[in-house]
Amino acid sequence: MPLVPPRISRRHALRALVAVLAVLGALVWWLRPFGEPELKGELTFSTGVRTGVYHLYGELLERQLKQDMPGVKVRLEPSEGSQQNLARLASGEADFTVATADAVAKYRLDGKPGAARLRGCARLYDDYVQLVVPAGSPVLSARDLRGKRVAVGQPGSGVRLISERLLAAAKLDPARDLTTVSIGIDTMPAELEAGRIDAFFWSGGLPTNAVRELSERFEIRLVQLGDLVEQLQGGSSPARYYRAAVMPQDAYALARNTSAVATLAVPNLLVTTEGTDPELTEQFTRTVIASRDGIGHEVHAAQLVDLRTAIYTDPLDLHEGAGRYYRSVKP
Repeated sequence: MPLVPPRISRRHALRALVAVLAVLGALVWWLRPFGEPELKGELTFSTGVRTGVYHLYGELLERQLKQDMPGVKVRLEPSEGSQQNLARLASGEADFTVATADAVAKYRLDGKPGAARLRGCARLYDDYVQLVVPAGSPVLSARDLRGKRVAVGQPGSGVRLISERLLAAAKLDPARDLTTVSIGIDTMPAELEAGRIDAFFWSGGLPTNAVRELSERFEIRLVQLGDLVEQLQGGSSPARYYRAAVMPQDAYALARNTSAVATLAVPNLLVTTEGTDPELTEQFTRTVIASRDGIGHEVHAAQLVDLRTAIYTDPLDLHEGAGRYYRSVKP
């Protein structure tokens, strides 16, 4: 007499199916690292002056990258700023960097080496242009800098570009009408405090620690630049990236300003080149966006990184890898 297999209830069959799916899921999870190798290698991130926002941002981002990409060694390389950063990227000395949109536009407009290879990963936060003077200074606008000793940034910096445009808008010739000093934010505060300069220009996120620390030991005031914004925007194409902005009175709580300060702002971009590995770029971009809140506790400007606007990297085309990231998180 043939044996008749016992009937399996629907409940038992369902339980068995769930168990099989669970085992398969665990197997797929366990095998995944073998199918998708961990990113390995080295990358260089060109930052900025050590006491500026770019470098602090880079230090904090490096910590997060080590967690997200443990097989990749990240090397931070301080720089003079945006212009030097772009040159390093184009020459292959760096893999990623941060630069202001106007500096990127000028680099492309001037046809500098490697300009066509530059690609955007994310629009980050805005830099605010700051003209800092002793609290008792008679300078009330950039036009009052005639005859003064003014720090305008290092030759490779983004603030150098902006300060030169501001002086031109104020109808001042740097070679004739004032004494310009080519130093960065690492030495500007001490030079102002010692009386060796009368003012300095700086372009950075709010607040910039070097300016805040200066205000804690020396009475300073920030000078409005709002009266020059319209004239600047009517100039050459890179200047179209400037927008009118206001620095809140409490941006530097100890500065001797009695109200908010009108100025101009310019976006910062995370930049790489077209030849950078797409998987690396996708993960780098993912970390930048995901680490916003953590980094923002120490670099307040980073809190303004926004997924909705990060994709707009004008004047640069978006890198393929960054594009993959934004598509992966699109609702």
